[in-house]
Amino acid sequence: MNYTVREYTPADETAWLHCRVPAFLNTAYFDDVLRARPSTSAPGLDLVAVDEHDRLVGIIDTSVEGDLATIDTVAVHPDHQHRGIGRRLLEETRSRARAAGASTLDAWTRDDADTLAWYRAMGFAESDHYLHVYANYYTSSGEPGRAVEAPRPGLRPVALFLHAKLADEERLRGEFARVHVCRRFSMAV
Repeated sequence: MNYTVREYTPADETAWLHCRVPAFLNTAYFDDVLRARPSTSAPGLDLVAVDEHDRLVGIIDTSVEGDLATIDTVAVHPDHQHRGIGRRLLEETRSRARAAGASTLDAWTRDDADTLAWYRAMGFAESDHYLHVYANYYTSSGEPGRAVEAPRPGLRPVALFLHAKLADEERLRGEFARVHVCRRFSMAV
């Protein structure tokens, strides 16, 4: 099957969502469900891969601030994974980021084995780390209460998403069912 990489257009939004959601379902980002595509990326650095029938099968959105380009979203629909689509999207992103004046391309991701392997295989180096902690009443009714010191009167936390220091990982894994190491990957463009 042939795939083409092109710029994202507003007409792609529904297909963008239909690509991203199933691509994230079996990863550590399974609950990062969006109802609309965020508009945080840089013009010309929002790319899609389409098949020969113009069906969107891959996405990559990248923002640029000064000499740093950051991948905000990268995903390939599960029916089209392991065909080099992510690599093609990344190669085009690197070229465009370089042309936009960036010298470094980075991405932050959680501890999902396949995702980490992909970034490493693409030549990214891992550096900074911190924790993502989920405190969810529906996982364990006491988690949200353990995550806040003094809730406001009349409010009861039900689900919280928190950042924490990597040094606290062992303790937090003992308190919460869902703790992820968030990792920074970067490369020269």
